[in-house]
Amino acid sequence: MPTSPVKTRIPLTSFGHLITEVKRQLFGIEAPAPVELTGFRKYFNSYTLQGRRNCVLVTYGIFAGATAAYLMHRQSKTEKQTPTSSE
Repeated sequence: MPTSPVKTRIPLTSFGHLITEVKRQLFGIEAPAPVELTGFRKYFNSYTLQGRRNCVLVTYGIFAGATAAYLMHRQSKTEKQTPTSSE
């Protein structure tokens, strides 16, 4: 059976953490400490759970806003096209 050069204690269900561990061990890439993150990166990053959550919430917000704008634009367009009968 082949063995992996990566020594991991992370369960296989957390794929993102496994990738991070592989990068750290094979390539020597370390995630920045939360103290090093400043400005925009402090709240929107892929290293911390809060940063990932904020990215997801912004993505969902953009989809919701785009959908609302489309529906409002569509509704105003259909109101203009309704024929009025004048006698």
